Amino acid sequence: MPYAVRRIWNPALFQGGGRNRRYFEGWYFKMHGPDGARPMAVIPGLALAADGTGHAFVQLIDDAGATSYFEYALEDFAYSRRRFEVTVGPNAFSESGMSLDLAGPEGHVMAEIEFGDWSPWPVTALSPGIMGWYRFVPFMETYHGVLSMDHSVRGVVSRDGSETRYDGGRGYTEKDWGRSFPSAWLWAQCNAFEREGVSVTVSLAHIPWLRGSFVGYIAGVLLDGELHRFTTYGRARLGHLSVGETGAEVVLAADGHELVVSLEGAAPGQLRGPLLGAMSETVRETIAGRMRVRLSRVAGGGTEELLDVRSERAAFELMDPHGTLSATHTPER
Repeated sequence: MPYAVRRIWNPALFQGGGRNRRYFEGWYFKMHGPDGARPMAVIPGLALAADGTGHAFVQLIDDAGATSYFEYALEDFAYSRRRFEVTVGPNAFSESGMSLDLAGPEGHVMAEIEFGDWSPWPVTALSPGIMGWYRFVPFMETYHGVLSMDHSVRGVVSRDGSETRYDGGRGYTEKDWGRSFPSAWLWAQCNAFEREGVSVTVSLAHIPWLRGSFVGYIAGVLLDGELHRFTTYGRARLGHLSVGETGAEVVLAADGHELVVSLEGAAPGQLRGPLLGAMSETVRETIAGRMRVRLSRVAGGGTEELLDVRSERAAFELMDPHGTLSATHTPER
């Protein structure tokens, strides 16, 4: 099967072959140590601006909100057509782990991290990942892939000689690609709960569509090996949405289940994000915020609680500068 076709059903692969302007692609590797200790995220990628100039990069964020951005020439970016393998200079990323050797004005970071088996969002012929059939729409601003909801992590990260071990920790991996991030969005993820085997991802965004727009949403709860899905294309219902400067609450319902995600304590670091391919936007992200997740089965007029967990090691982004999401009309609960 030609690579251009095969990559559609393998979102981890590099999607940008043949693109030379107004394009970005980035992978997001988040991990924490045992009991959620020392969460950090590593984001490799490339950016191609409207004028054809561009660069590759690796950026980092830690639990204190400290961020670093290491820039490389486009020629330093390489990828495999056979499997998911991406390199940015001396830094390598694959399904089995990552190796870092980052050096610049912001310090020196080295790492050797191994991943266990990934738990990807299911891919089918008509639904090649978390975006469902929207993946086939050619004019979307941004495409999204969840490559692993949860996997084991082991290894060490050294920053300017100070080491942090991640043996016994957990990881999560996703990616984005396209032209620009949405004008407004909410994103949250956590797999650092006291109850093992739980991972949650939630995304809501303002989506331009033909001559109009809509608020789209995709969410999943991995609970003891079963993935509960709440998606626009799967006819989930948005029951409630409130977005503030430091917190948010989302209520989604689908297939006889209700999901309530509450976020608090945004103290974000500043990452760089894409606008028409150029990494010129500021993205405010927290990776040590508070999250509460409640999942219930609703049937026959009754409610059965399946999950009620909390964490203080949640990652989230609340980007609603003009109140677009906050103004979304949702029914009262």
